[in-house]
Amino acid sequence: MERVLVIGATSGIGRALAGRLAASGCRVGVVGRRAEPLTERDSDPSENPFFQAAADVTDPAAAVAVLERLVQRMGGMDLCLVAAGAGELNPELNYALELPAIRTNVVGWTAVVDWAYGYFERQGRGHLAVITSVGGLRGSCAAPAYNASKAYQINYTEGLRQRALRSHRPIVVTDLRPGLTDTAMAKGEGLFWVMPVGRVADGMLPVSYTHLRAHETAA
Repeated sequence: MERVLVIGATSGIGRALAGRLAASGCRVGVVGRRAEPLTERDSDPSENPFFQAAADVTDPAAAVAVLERLVQRMGGMDLCLVAAGAGELNPELNYALELPAIRTNVVGWTAVVDWAYGYFERQGRGHLAVITSVGGLRGSCAAPAYNASKAYQINYTEGLRQRALRSHRPIVVTDLRPGLTDTAMAKGEGLFWVMPVGRVADGMLPVSYTHLRAHETAA
């Protein structure tokens, strides 16, 4: 049974992916800042496929400690999906509105991604998949920090992919880069080409699951 950790699973794409992975037979750990949306899935522990823990990535040391304990409970980790993110419209350039995106999408994101990649390096194999955004390809006058932080994630992920290739270990690093998706992150008036969450998750799942199966075969 594949062991999958989804960081940022309280809502949106992360929550949808966690449900689909569990339904496909994976052992799934779900992590999010808010405990209530996670525990909603634990109404019947005898049937529930999820391991859950609350952690806020903006407190990196505490979050990593929670992730370590959760993975031990799961019996290990084969795939880590990082879906945690934050962002606000900020046409007035209010610095206070930019801070959550910077703390979540840069500082906290880096901490958990480094932890996951380090885990796979020590293990000798694994698959790290991060959800970035097509928004990282261009700047945004409406949400400068969000788009800039996604550009950071895209480039950081590329660096990890280069590291994996040079290591000659079977470690896969995947950048899942959706467009505008119908989640709480999609803010503003007159939005167009907004994709349903379920359709986005369905498109991402084969990419993650195929690599996971490949690792299982190689091992």
